[in-house]
Amino acid sequence: QVQLVESGGGLVQAGVSLRLSCAASGRTFSSYAMGWFRQAPGKEREFVGGISRSGGMTDYGDSVKGRFTISRDNAKNTVYLQMNSLKPEDTAVYYCAAQSTCYIVTCYRAIGIYDYWGQGTQVTVSS
Repeated sequence: QVQLVESGGGLVQAGVSLRLSCAASGRTFSSYAMGWFRQAPGKEREFVGGISRSGGMTDYGDSVKGRFTISRDNAKNTVYLQMNSLKPEDTAVYYCAAQSTCYIVTCYRAIGIYDYWGQGTQVTVSS
């Protein structure tokens, strides 16, 4: 069982940076690949980024590629999402998720493979 708690969201202006954190409980954090997703009102949940168990492989959604960076610290049981050059269209609830099934980066985008989800943190970007 893994419990995930996101933090770091808030209301910011366009163009600034924000870093989200996701703290995981349990002793087996390093055995899970992690993902970040977001959901805006009236829209489907969207893949933002994913990171392998060791942190050596990452994948990003097209809308955030080049602006967002995902990283993890297995010693701290934490995964991060560094968001730069934020835009109003980045406004959403951001969720982190953990999965133990897939070992190839191309499957990180699949929402259905994730076993555990956090409660989400709101990010609002004003223009």
